[in-house]
Amino acid sequence: MSRRISPFELHVDDADLHDLRGRLARTRWPEAFPDADWSYGTDQAFLRELCEYWRMEFDWRQCEARMNSFGQVVMDVDGQRLHAIHAKSPEADAVPLLLVHGWPGSVFEFEKVVEPLRDPAAHGGRASDAFQVVCPSIPGYGFSGPTHRPGWNVRRISSAFAELMELLGYPQYVAAGGDWGAITTTDLARSPAGAGMRALYLTMPLGEPPGATADPEEGLAESERRGLRDWASHQAAGRVMHHSLNSTRPHTMTFAMNDSPAGLAAWIVDMWRSFSDCGGDIERSFTKDELLANITTYWLTGTIASAARLYVEWAQQKRTSPPPPRVAIPTGCAIYPRDVRRIPRAWAERTYSIVHWSEMPAGGHFPSVEVPELFVDDLQGFFRQFR
Repeated sequence: MSRRISPFELHVDDADLHDLRGRLARTRWPEAFPDADWSYGTDQAFLRELCEYWRMEFDWRQCEARMNSFGQVVMDVDGQRLHAIHAKSPEADAVPLLLVHGWPGSVFEFEKVVEPLRDPAAHGGRASDAFQVVCPSIPGYGFSGPTHRPGWNVRRISSAFAELMELLGYPQYVAAGGDWGAITTTDLARSPAGAGMRALYLTMPLGEPPGATADPEEGLAESERRGLRDWASHQAAGRVMHHSLNSTRPHTMTFAMNDSPAGLAAWIVDMWRSFSDCGGDIERSFTKDELLANITTYWLTGTIASAARLYVEWAQQKRTSPPPPRVAIPTGCAIYPRDVRRIPRAWAERTYSIVHWSEMPAGGHFPSVEVPELFVDDLQGFFRQFR
């Protein structure tokens, strides 16, 4: 089937924004619980403040304008829309970069880094580090819209990304991502569709522990042991409960979140706070506008349920697929100290051909938002050798 890329401009109807504000005004808040703070989950005082800001001050039209300034495209893949930022570089020899977001994020994760990557000379960098930046919305997420039927697993998504790069005129490219971005680009690197990928850069690499009889902490550096213990702490505290819930009953919670913007914000904000390098103060890492750009994307596109379904699709793919091969292309990894899951390098080396491993000084699960300069510098430094 022939495919076609079309330009895209983001603009939602005024009626959708009016409906959002009305629903926020009618939020039925639970009875306040004294001294709860964040100890029982999302802090009601913060959430009420955020929702009032959302209703009265947040300007979605500015978000649209910023997104439209990058340039965007859409294509149809077997009835599923695939959206992407396509930020063309002014540098003729810029390297095409496939840059993929994760959960619970969107292409707004990369808003701060698109321009420094596309046109580094305009941001105090070297023109020779420029990229043709392609940031797709994962099918089922954001501006790609909901998936409409089963089967949109990681392999189908990664194949669609390869087709997107080919149709944009980039038969050879490099790729980067974290969370689902790491999973989909890793899958693409392992598949025949990913033959054009020259190198891979990850902020949350995959990897498996040693055998069941081995001590998983044997031979590890203290920072690596701390990463394993932090993950265990997240699990014990229920801060990663989305994984088991989304992998088994993704619709159960999302009916409520798709109906209540306050409920949607409570769910997403709790994860952004828990997974970031904010020391418990979420606004130390993210502004209200940054949080709401992402949350509003889920709300206006109605994609919280389809985003969650990807966990079921991934679990099914892993159950029914043979053991995947090791990634053969050169791989770089950046490990941020407050990312939700940080595996030891020895574990990652069972999966990847690692030639670059950075222990970053700050940042969490959303480094392109939290510490964009660190993110850009390390990514550029790794890919410099593949130009």
